[in-house]
Amino acid sequence: MSLENKVAIVTGGARGIGLAIAERFVSDGARVVIADIDDDAGSDAAERLGDLGPVRFIHCDVGEKLAVRNLLASAVDAFGDIDILVNNAGVVHAGDFLEISEEDFERVLCVNLKGAFLVAQAVARRMVKQIDNGGAPGVIINMSSVNAVFAIANQVPYSVSKGGMNQLTKVMALSLAPHGIRVNGIGPGSIMTDILAAVANDEAARKRILSRTPLGRIGQPSEIAGVAAFLASDDASYMTGQTVYVDGGRLPLNYTVPVRED
Repeated sequence: MSLENKVAIVTGGARGIGLAIAERFVSDGARVVIADIDDDAGSDAAERLGDLGPVRFIHCDVGEKLAVRNLLASAVDAFGDIDILVNNAGVVHAGDFLEISEEDFERVLCVNLKGAFLVAQAVARRMVKQIDNGGAPGVIINMSSVNAVFAIANQVPYSVSKGGMNQLTKVMALSLAPHGIRVNGIGPGSIMTDILAAVANDEAARKRILSRTPLGRIGQPSEIAGVAAFLASDDASYMTGQTVYVDGGRLPLNYTVPVRED
């Protein structure tokens, strides 16, 4: 098992991509801490995944420094040294650039970018201490998006936050490389999460998504989890500072493709 006896924290792990990553990690032998603000979903996820291996749910608002400290302390108390962090917690807020409020802009960046910084900094400091005490270097994975590269007009703060996430991944990778800590990102395209499901149920919207997806289908959270498992494993031991885009071919496309009728 590629992650046997590793300890992983997955923020935003109560549902969607985060839940799929938590499930894959525990299936690969890791002990997993799910961090989320949704207590009901987090508790349900931990209970369900507990059949596969050790899983704990810890309530955490990643944008609050004290909450992050409590998360790290609780995770260490539960499982010991931290080997893997997945910065997955994120929110969206749709709004035109001329209309979006300062409060909504700040809220998205607080969770998506500041939250990733706070959790990663706290975990990285812990990882450095572990290395100084003879432990192995850890791994940090930041969840980016194809929206870090192109822009959607009504997703102002989300696009900005993911662009910042790519730069955060690079500077973290350079800063932590002397300690042997690897930092990489994943940039999903259209993935069948709860948010996208509402769009995908609209036939016109589904066709718009597929027209810009050369593989001709919407991705599954488990496909992102597979990439996360690779990046967290020793198979990716010479990778750091990279963002891997898992998008069905969307980013290379500068035209639309025919949509296959099922």
